[in-house]
Amino acid sequence: MFSLCILARQLQKEVQSTNSSDFTEEQKKTLGKIATCLEMRSASLQCTQSKEELKLEDLKKLETIIKNILSYNKEFPFDVQPVPLRKILAPGEEENLEVEEEEDAAAGAGSAETFLPRAPGTLLPRLPSEPGMTLLTIKIAKIGLKDAGQCIDPYMTISVKDSNGVDLNPVQDTPVATRKEDTYVHFSVDVEIQRHVEKLPKGAAIFFEFKHYKPKKRFTSTKCFAFMEMDEIKPGPIVIELYKKPTDFKRKKLQLLTKKPLYLHLHQTLHKDS
Repeated sequence: MFSLCILARQLQKEVQSTNSSDFTEEQKKTLGKIATCLEMRSASLQCTQSKEELKLEDLKKLETIIKNILSYNKEFPFDVQPVPLRKILAPGEEENLEVEEEEDAAAGAGSAETFLPRAPGTLLPRLPSEPGMTLLTIKIAKIGLKDAGQCIDPYMTISVKDSNGVDLNPVQDTPVATRKEDTYVHFSVDVEIQRHVEKLPKGAAIFFEFKHYKPKKRFTSTKCFAFMEMDEIKPGPIVIELYKKPTDFKRKKLQLLTKKPLYLHLHQTLHKDS
């Protein structure tokens, strides 16, 4: 499932790349449709009640298309639309962009809304247990934002960094949030930290970046971030502060997002194999 998501994203990057002049517009459209099929297959594997059925034998048809993408000129075998082109900015790149614009809103603040199912994210399964070692599961419950009702396709990116901001674990994305209501975006999703707690170095931190889509600018933007340090790892609920973008992985120049009592709500579970 994870590899399907990764492949779908890689295809999207190829389509969106400024150096993708090797592909015609029609070929880019075909690659976008293949990405859609991969996301559908991944979603159906993760959800037994998924209505989007794409069988394994259907997936094999895509292999031939990918291998012959430069010469493929037949009708696409499945009735799907290409994954919308969405620019995802590199860290720090959006510093030069304008601040959040009110006209980006597509829904009224304070409204309750359930999101349509989209890409299932890139969450990873729990690591195998080891004697004497502790694993950490973090449930992302909800995030409080004054304009929660305006966020389009919001999701979280979770990473574990050392004191220099270097990745210690694979970066994970949650699926799009389940709903937004009043001043909250609800996730209710478990994230398995991909390293035993005892193996996390001193000064490490777990980062949560809240991202959402901005239709007028056609890119996915980081709205704010939060982080947990090692001394905050303990079972039970925890509420952590939100900081202004860009994400400061070194934690040197932190600015609170707001003075209002709006936070990221988490719940930690520790698994120890004695």
